[in-house]
Amino acid sequence: MSNKLVAMLMGAALTALPAAAQEAAKRPGGGMFELLIMPIGLVAIFYFLLIRPQQQRAKKHAALITGLKRGDTVVTTGGLVGKVNKVFDDEVSLEVGENVRVRVIKSMIIEVRGKAEPVAAND
Repeated sequence: MSNKLVAMLMGAALTALPAAAQEAAKRPGGGMFELLIMPIGLVAIFYFLLIRPQQQRAKKHAALITGLKRGDTVVTTGGLVGKVNKVFDDEVSLEVGENVRVRVIKSMIIEVRGKAEPVAAND
């Protein structure tokens, strides 16, 4: 009886194998739309959480740099706080103390603390 049971189970397993293979062939893993959902979703998440805020921050910093004028109080990345004395193409002359002037590259300015009224250029 044991051999008959084993033979019957083997026969059932062998007939079930082609049926499972046909079922798997009917479902190839999804169409093109289903394959693209995950990558498109990841790109959208990266854009809205990482890329877009960085671009907005860069635009705001560029506007801050182009709006520098004489008399503004600024903070540099090194922590220097000073008043803008002269504005050049790529640099700014800061007065950090009485008769102490330092030239700083414009992109190293991270904050404008005090916006001053325009000061006459002839000193």
